[in-house]
Amino acid sequence: MDQTMPADEPRRLEALKNYAIVDTLPEAGFDEIAELAAQICDCPAGLVSFVDASRQWIKAKYGPLPAELSECPREISVCRATVCVDDILHVPDLLEDQRFNTSPLVTDGLRLRFYCGVPLITQDGHALGSLCVIDFKPRELTFEQQEALRRLSRQTMVHLELRRQLLERNVMLHELKRARDLAVAEKGESDRLLLNILPASIAEELKTSERVQPRFFASATVILIDFSGFTRLVETMEPASVIDQLDQHFTRFDDIMADHRLEKLKTIGDAYLAVGGVPEPNRTHAIDASLCALQILDHLARLNRQREKLRLPAWQVRIGINTGPVIAGVVGKHKFTYDIWGKTVNTAQRVEAAGVPGRVGVAESTWQHIKSRFETDARGAVEVKHQGSVNMYYVNRIKPELAADSAGTMPNDRFWKQE
Repeated sequence: MDQTMPADEPRRLEALKNYAIVDTLPEAGFDEIAELAAQICDCPAGLVSFVDASRQWIKAKYGPLPAELSECPREISVCRATVCVDDILHVPDLLEDQRFNTSPLVTDGLRLRFYCGVPLITQDGHALGSLCVIDFKPRELTFEQQEALRRLSRQTMVHLELRRQLLERNVMLHELKRARDLAVAEKGESDRLLLNILPASIAEELKTSERVQPRFFASATVILIDFSGFTRLVETMEPASVIDQLDQHFTRFDDIMADHRLEKLKTIGDAYLAVGGVPEPNRTHAIDASLCALQILDHLARLNRQREKLRLPAWQVRIGINTGPVIAGVVGKHKFTYDIWGKTVNTAQRVEAAGVPGRVGVAESTWQHIKSRFETDARGAVEVKHQGSVNMYYVNRIKPELAADSAGTMPNDRFWKQE
């Protein structure tokens, strides 16, 4: 047999690969083409096949051919010769043609005698395979039959090209969906990260208008928590342990604040700053901040009881709370921070600094809002820069008749009905 190959063999094989047709499942469109070819040419069998580097693979077949016949080695294929020409290959008697008379397909097995095939040529001129008709006895096709087979081969290529475009479209749609899903996931992650550093309403305003308008709040409650003796404490611990434990504390503080509608603003070293009544105003922010403070002390007290058994130093905090007007807004362009400013913040810092570890200190402005619900002790006046003296109180617990627990950290139903 002739061992020649198409001159464009590497590019032809690449083109065949791009059509993604080899080793695919049967398709009705190609089956109908094989049947129509056989009927037009009055032949018992018709095939649509493709020739790759090592074989002839049959996509569709019609006629009395073995059901298991799906491919044959390229070196014995008749269609192998078809992809080397640019027009119809018409062989009335394969036994009389030196190119094919030694092929096992002719001498054994199928015992083919007649073959007529048309190459399936792409727009770029690459012959991918063939549309052919075969017979088991010598014969010839009329001019009209050969011309009809040519036309049918062109329609086969149209069908194949549409199939390729559909596959490309599906790939593009899949990639588009993947890109869209990725964009949605990235947006979701971006939104999640934004919500981690900004209140929900502020984050939405920033996304909508790309800036946040500073706002004045006539009444808000600021709470500042600072670990006492932190420097001495960390001198006895590994750095990783310090960060890990501080993170655990602040994470617990976050949960307590969220439960009482307080907004965490930031941590500064071992200090923790939050505010109530901002950015969503409410009437209970002074009470909410006081409850947070008591529950934080309760959390640390339970933790320190365990640490005492292990002979570990205690974690102690001073807490300062003040109620009054603040200005709130977002600062920064690449790293956003939601923050508050005003005398109310400064007073909360002074109250915290004037307090003692393990107690909740509140300014008189806060005490006026909470005194009917909490047991308190007067601390006396403290000096605040540029403001003069400010009366300060210690919050001990919720009043027993208004508490749901013996420690006086959890309110009962009567607590919220108290005037």
